[in-house]
Amino acid sequence: MIRVYCRGNHGSGAGECAECAELRVYAAKRLEKCPFQEEKPPCARCPIHCYQPARREQVKAVMRYSGPRMVLRHPIFALRHWLDGFRKPPAHPRRQAGPTAAASPTGESGRGPAG
Repeated sequence: MIRVYCRGNHGSGAGECAECAELRVYAAKRLEKCPFQEEKPPCARCPIHCYQPARREQVKAVMRYSGPRMVLRHPIFALRHWLDGFRKPPAHPRRQAGPTAAASPTGESGRGPAG
């Protein structure tokens, strides 16, 4: 999608301009560290906002421009992305953990005898 955006807005030929290449690398790093991995919903429905605010605005501009064009260029990819938008976002991975030692059912703090 970034290549489609870059070609249409920055006039780059076969590749990407430096700004768009940097955005693509940034997005790849963020996806690599995503706690949801294969279950990741589209960014608009994700409970975790992993992009910096300025980068998020850049990606929104890319999506607004490239989204409609993806239907013609890559219809299967566009359809899959559209269908992903209907999936319920997974629960936040850090909130799925069980009760901590400080909140044990017996009322003890879990710090030992001196606790």
